Amino acid sequence: MPLYSQDQINTISAKIKDVRFGMFTTFDAQHVLTSRPLTTQQLDNEGNLWFFASDEAGFVLDLPRHPEVNISYSAPERNLYLSISGHAYVLKDRAKARELWNAAARSWFPEGVDDPHLSLIRVRIESAEYWDAGSTKMKQLARIATAAITGRAAMPIGRHTTICL
Repeated sequence: MPLYSQDQINTISAKIKDVRFGMFTTFDAQHVLTSRPLTTQQLDNEGNLWFFASDEAGFVLDLPRHPEVNISYSAPERNLYLSISGHAYVLKDRAKARELWNAAARSWFPEGVDDPHLSLIRVRIESAEYWDAGSTKMKQLARIATAAITGRAAMPIGRHTTICL
């Protein structure tokens, strides 16, 4: 029996489906946080995010020692901000790579799914938080201006939700 709700997975999937890149944050060997943009290849029905990466990348080499990761997504034009925390695993799975393969990946891995440095990163989502402003920019600006003029804290501009998987 899964520990997650399919509705929760579907909510996360709907939020990130049109966001091209996530900022993938890891710990390096000195336990310093570092980030880089990665393209999400899939959010599967088991609550795993999938990414392509080179096994020569420093952050990939650090993952076995420090598997805790965070992926942040934003779509300011939709007033959407999402942060996902989980554990990352580096895999060499040619069948899964074939399933996820797309033309854009070829620019990073010219030999295709047979590229010797092609690895998959599977992130098992543990929690996700999102902020969904839901109101127009004009309403947001009006609330901020009112707070600045009156000296009172601004009313919340959107909804904050936490999903634990």
